[in-house]
Amino acid sequence: MRNRFEYYIHNKKEFIEKLVFWTKKHEHSCVLNSNKSNQCMPQHYKDYDFLCAIGAEKICVGKNKSFEKLKTFYNQNKDWMFGYFSYDLKNETDLLTSKNVDFLGFPKLYFFIPEIVMYLNAEKLFVETFATKKQIDNIISEIDQQHSDQDFFGNLEMQKRESKQQYLRKVEKIKSHIKRGDIYEMNYCQEFFTETTLLNPEALYLRLNEETQAPFSAFLQLRDKYLICGSPERFLRKEQQQLISQPIKGTRKRSVKVLEDVKLKEELMNSEKDKSENVMITDLVRNDLSKFATKASVKVEELFGIYSFEQVHQMISTVKGELSKKHHFIDSIKGAFPMGSMTGAPKKKAMELIEQFECTKRGLFSGSLGYIKPNSDFDFNVVIRSILYNATNKYFSVMVGGAITAKSDPEEEYDECIVKVQAIFDVVSNRKIKFV
Repeated sequence: MRNRFEYYIHNKKEFIEKLVFWTKKHEHSCVLNSNKSNQCMPQHYKDYDFLCAIGAEKICVGKNKSFEKLKTFYNQNKDWMFGYFSYDLKNETDLLTSKNVDFLGFPKLYFFIPEIVMYLNAEKLFVETFATKKQIDNIISEIDQQHSDQDFFGNLEMQKRESKQQYLRKVEKIKSHIKRGDIYEMNYCQEFFTETTLLNPEALYLRLNEETQAPFSAFLQLRDKYLICGSPERFLRKEQQQLISQPIKGTRKRSVKVLEDVKLKEELMNSEKDKSENVMITDLVRNDLSKFATKASVKVEELFGIYSFEQVHQMISTVKGELSKKHHFIDSIKGAFPMGSMTGAPKKKAMELIEQFECTKRGLFSGSLGYIKPNSDFDFNVVIRSILYNATNKYFSVMVGGAITAKSDPEEEYDECIVKVQAIFDVVSNRKIKFV
């Protein structure tokens, strides 16, 4: 049984910053920040302002039959678990294959039971741990004395995995598959990378989070591998028997000029193209949830909701359903994975074409990171707007993409990718990144 202790935190922002740097002392850590007071997602779907897992008591790594392995791991332990599902689990869920290269080396599935769980609600810090009160008092004191190191980049001369002309030709070929009815939509991504980056991951995460205030912000360290995530999107949440998914399709940038910002928001709200893409993915999510939900319980709670974040306006729909008691909760995750917003429709054919057209394995990108509670409730994001980093080989990767439809203009799609990737680097470096 874990012990549970409470502390009063006078300066939440300062404590979080020090805690993130303090986690460097451990080989495993996971930080999940809802930025609850700074964004407008429905508050009744949030449990914590901030959640952190430190150290690893036990580990579950999936190489094959990964979902079954995680199910057994949970049934045997029924404790807090933090980790991720990589996009390449599609090879298990949909009997697909992957031959593209992978320079990052994240396993397909990775979960750990932490030594310490900390979570903040308002000014109260709660600690769940196997340690004693005196040991945790000492840790809180260490965190209070932790120093920050704000320098985070060594070198950022980014390379594109494919040329602009290659990208444009591929979009035209994807559109030809749409025109002959193979698919309706496909999420096509490209990679920007460097193999020479020296990085301070903790400082980079704090900077990204400060600028984006994303509701599914995350920082993950697994020994030499890091995820730095500014995601606005939820994949799937379970609260008691209720399942909630909130797919995003539809984006507009924010403007510092009030009238222009309002115009951009209204443009998104009234965009028939974005609504068409959103409803297509919402229908796909409804179908995915119905696989393990009780009959007729799957409903669209909100369609085409417009939410404004620090950097972007987003069109978000909310789908709910009730998990059937005859199914294990892991089955609901497997049944909805990978998320439709990052594949396209129909899902299996879109994933086959993604493998054909993209140059690298997505790995953790467009997968899902989150936590499982001892009572089997869970919450997982969609890994987008993210940086992946392997400290051993200094490999730094950012993938970006968007939905290709019959109406897509290849030049506009390419420009949107450049804007998205540049926006990430602008946020974290305050300078234009050189592409080579």
